[in-house]
Formats: sequence, C-alpha cells, structure tokens
Amino acid sequence: MQKMLSLISRVLQGSAHKPVTGAAGEAVRVMVASRNYADFASEATFDIKKCDVHRLEESPPTTAVLTREQGLQYYRTMQTIRRMELKSDQLYKQKIIRGFCHLYDGQEACCVGLEAAINPTDHLITAYRAHGYTYTRGVSVKEILAELTGRKGGCAKGKGGSMHMYAKNFYGGNGIVGAQVPLGAGVALACKYFGKDEICVSLYGDGAANQGQIFETYNMAALWKLPCIFICENNRYGMGTSVERAAASTDYYKRGEFIPGLRVDGMDVLCVREATKFAADHCRSGKGPILMELQTYRYHGHSMSDPGISYRTREEIQEVRSKSDPITLLKDRMLNNNLSSVEELKEIDVEVRKEIEEAAQFATTDPEPPLEELGHHIYHNEAPFDVRGPNPWIKYKSIS
Repeated sequence: MQKMLSLISRVLQGSAHKPVTGAAGEAVRVMVASRNYADFASEATFDIKKCDVHRLEESPPTTAVLTREQGLQYYRTMQTIRRMELKSDQLYKQKIIRGFCHLYDGQEACCVGLEAAINPTDHLITAYRAHGYTYTRGVSVKEILAELTGRKGGCAKGKGGSMHMYAKNFYGGNGIVGAQVPLGAGVALACKYFGKDEICVSLYGDGAANQGQIFETYNMAALWKLPCIFICENNRYGMGTSVERAAASTDYYKRGEFIPGLRVDGMDVLCVREATKFAADHCRSGKGPILMELQTYRYHGHSMSDPGISYRTREEIQEVRSKSDPITLLKDRMLNNNLSSVEELKEIDVEVRKEIEEAAQFATTDPEPPLEELGHHIYHNEAPFDVRGPNPWIKYKSIS
C-alpha cells in the first residue's frame, strides 16, 4: 500500500522526480485518471445575490444548484465567447474586419445565463452588440468570424457583418438604437396569437433605455399581456456617457412603471439563469410582460473606434476584472466545490483556443461573395426577381 501511494505521489508531482514507467506506471495513471473524475462532486448549491424587485410579491431564489455538467458547459461557452471577441479585436486591428464592430467581452454571463433558462423554441432579439447571443443561439464561431470578415461562409453570407447576424428564432443584431424592442414585442404578439407556449426576449442597453419607442412598447405589451421579457443590459455607459449623466432615474428595472421588474447581478451566470427562469415562468403563465435589468460591464470601448478610457479609468476596468469577472467567478466556484480541477479547465481553455484559431483561419481564407450575389436573399422562398442597381441600367438578380 505504501509503495502504491509513493508511486501515485510521483505521478502527481510530474517531472520533478524520476518518471514512473512500465506496467506500474500505467496502472497508477489509470488509477489517478479514474480518481480525478470519480471524486468530483456531481453538483453543488450556491448562494446568489438577492434581486431587487418592482411590483412583485415573489422574487427569484437566492440559492442555485449547479451540476458539474452545467458548470463545464457554461465555462466552455463563456470562454469561447471571450476568446472569440479577443480574436475579433485582433482581426479588426489588422484591418481584416472593417466597419462597425461592438465587442461583448465582460458581459458573457448575460447571454449564457439567459440561454440556459429559456427554450430553443423561444425567441430572442437584441441590439448591435450581438456576437455572444449569436453564438448561444446556435451559430458556430467559424460562421460568426466569417461574417465579421465578410465571407461567403458567414452566417449572413458575408452581407450582415457585426451588427446583423441571425439564426433560427434569433432576429439579430439590429443597428438602430432601441428599434429592436418593438420588433420583439411583435414576435411576442405572434407567440400569443398562434397560441404557442413560447416567449420573446427583447434586449437593449442602458443607452437605448431613454428611447420613446421603448415606452410605447411597454404600454402595448402590458395592455395586451404579451409574453415578452424586456431586458436592459446596463453596462454603465451608453457610448461614452455614464448612466448617471444620461438618466434622471437609473433604476431601469422600474422604468416599466406598471410592468413588474427585476434588477439582477449580470456578472453572475447563476443569478442571471435563475432570474430569467423566474421571468420566463411569469410570462408563460399569462401574466404579461416583465422587465429585467442586468447590471454588467464591458471591458472594451463602445465600439472599435472607442479606446474606452477617455470617460473611465484603467483602474476602474481593472477593478471589475479582478473582483467581478464572470468567468473567474464561475471557475472559482467550481474549483472550490470540487466540481472540476485546474487541469480539466486548462484542457478546455486549450481546446477553445484551438477552435478559435481554426475559425479565424477559415474566416481569413474563405472567399468573399461575388458581386452578382449582391441582390440575393432579400426574401425567403420567393421566385427570382430583378433588383435595380445604383442606376436604372444596372440590374441584379435576386434569388432566395
């Protein structure tokens, strides 16, 4: 027994000692590997921050159960989005990605926690900071990066770019500030009209929260009891203006007035998940819309033309990174509660980096769409028709 323990110790300590070889070494490695996986906890329960509520008698739970499988999935997804956005930053600075580009790093807990709480058949529409939601709604990294570089293999055939990505039950990516919110209410109206047990999640930022069309939409949604979750992703700054300078009231979850609201820690994937489950149940039960404010933070500037440090300090950004980073928070929870190991999470990191590099390679080598396809895909499932070009003598054929 003592000899076996000594062998195991040498394997765990690695190359600092003479390597264990032969049948004994193989037996120990198998034993250690099986022990690594068998000894992990299957789940753990965590305390999460209490949500502030408006016009609600109940609130989301203050504890959340996380299984090992869920934790690994959330970690991989958030790391993929983080690495994808950092790669997008690199490609933009190399002038391979051009035009508008709004990155999502820092806010990963919002899209991952939200997707974990709704069904694939539910609907989602957001603003132009859309890469994370495009991924969680089922589009591959390869298709997202190819769309950013304007290639045929992109999820919108290279014609949409950063702000206009789509997938099944995902309606973008919208460039006009706040305009996606009434569209989301329209999707929720369709869900109710056709009697489907589906909801629509309509997202916008704190910068769009003062738009008049949002308040008009609140009114209609409440009047018709639409199954719509309105979500304000409050990352503290609308472009370069802090919320305190832009809004007389920064309690965005109360802005619906006659619509119930929740204020949620948007840096905690479990808090977002539980609050969204609560909100989805509210909508599905026929009680009408609900409003959520996710308090989050973006690490990059508003867009790639914004360095992000003229209206906030580097120290502020670093403090959020060190104290509230959503990936670090999940990682620490998993390690401290025996849901995973440092080695296993490092293995995921390596796999994610490899996936991102392969996707970037595709996105920089895939061909651009030819000019004759400029008019394609205007409508879905329509007979071909002519599209006028920049003058009456130039025409393009549109094919669905």
